[in-house]
Amino acid sequence: MAAHETDTIHKDDSSQASSRHANSIKSSSETDSLLSPVTATSTPNYKSTSTFPDVESAQNVQAENETTGRVTKSAAIIISLLLIGVFISYADGTLVLATYGTIASEFRALGDASWLTTSYSLAMCAVQPLTGKISDIYGRKPVLLISYGFFVIGCVLTGLSQAMWQTVMGRVVAGMGGAGMSVMVSVLIVDLVPLIHVAAWRSYVNVVGTIGRSIGGPLGGLSFIGQGPLMLFAIVLVAYKLPTRSLSDEPIHADDGPSRLRRIDFVGAFMLTGTIAAFLAALSLAGQALPWSHPIVIGLLLGSVLLGAVFVSYEIKVATEPIFPPALAIQRDVAASYAINALQLGAQVGMMYSVPLYFRVTQGSSNTTAGLHLFPAVFGNTTGGLLAGWLISRIGTVVGVALCAGVQNSALGEALGGLGLDDSVVRKVMSDVGSVKDLHGNIRLQVIEAYVKSLEASHAVSVGLSALAFLVSLVVREKKIM
Repeated sequence: MAAHETDTIHKDDSSQASSRHANSIKSSSETDSLLSPVTATSTPNYKSTSTFPDVESAQNVQAENETTGRVTKSAAIIISLLLIGVFISYADGTLVLATYGTIASEFRALGDASWLTTSYSLAMCAVQPLTGKISDIYGRKPVLLISYGFFVIGCVLTGLSQAMWQTVMGRVVAGMGGAGMSVMVSVLIVDLVPLIHVAAWRSYVNVVGTIGRSIGGPLGGLSFIGQGPLMLFAIVLVAYKLPTRSLSDEPIHADDGPSRLRRIDFVGAFMLTGTIAAFLAALSLAGQALPWSHPIVIGLLLGSVLLGAVFVSYEIKVATEPIFPPALAIQRDVAASYAINALQLGAQVGMMYSVPLYFRVTQGSSNTTAGLHLFPAVFGNTTGGLLAGWLISRIGTVVGVALCAGVQNSALGEALGGLGLDDSVVRKVMSDVGSVKDLHGNIRLQVIEAYVKSLEASHAVSVGLSALAFLVSLVVREKKIM
């Protein structure tokens, strides 16, 4: 009875604190500086209490950095070491984009090629919120090292796989590691860098990531196992240089484990994963294995919507420490920023999914040549990121692959069906992109034309997502950092 009352009081206090935080955010003016006293006092401190001796010292470090506006030498060194992991993870992304057609074709499963990227993204979506919460409880360093380990294991499993499902499982394990690799860099930048310089340092991370993307595409034939030694080197550097728990921290007792784990919203993470997985499964099956009107496809889409609604309700009414605080989700600027990021990322990655395939089909390009055609996109992304970071620091203002792949596969199947080809030829063309070069005469030209038309549909989706992201950006209110 006493334990129940304690839990109830704790939850009520958390709810009241969340309500006060939401009200304090609403009370701030649109033109208030993000470093103003109102904002500073109303914004909770998300620094890990395992990285600093106590919350007060963490606040003092942040306050000192924001007051002086300087980035310490040790902070710069630590962030620079983390860029090795950023480089490898981004190179891994374009390596997959440049080779997914070849990999899937070797397993006679070109129609399932999108799962090589969506499985990685799904694992990231499931693990990333938990990674942030676990790092708040146990510290940044152990979470980052474990994430590196998962990424290495995933790359090795992918490189040694003998079947498509094994490759996908390897990508899932790598995605679990990639979640921590990406989120920990962002968290540590916020921990160590004054707010006015966060955008600039994020742009530096983007530059390193773009270099990785640029190299990953041309080296598309490189084995996934080849990333292992570089990641092991990164693990050694992080283990040596990243600060561990301070000696003045409170010791962790044997009974602290269960109490700390209860703070992690595993139920919410499971429902979020189920929501995304059902949606991706519907997109993967529809238009290829099954028609859009098939009960399984409709059931998966409805299940995704229903589970998503249950997830939102659980996070608001039940979860003590939700993986995504409802007080943030209802803020217009926060929701709009997340929507813009999701839409633009969907448009960009959807485009990068189709470009290598286009050159593989129409020109018979190798993986290296097809990957080189991704360079203009990543170069433009870097230029835009650097420019945005510079402007913000000076002025002070601040699902796509699966969707495009589903549309492209649907359009390709429809286009090939209208050519009157033998069913065995259609199945071979849709399962192995390399089989196109084995065709001859008019049939080969017709198949290439069908591929091009299907890719046009994919590009239309990317353009639509970009346009929608632009419209959403119009509702974001401007706030000055200083």
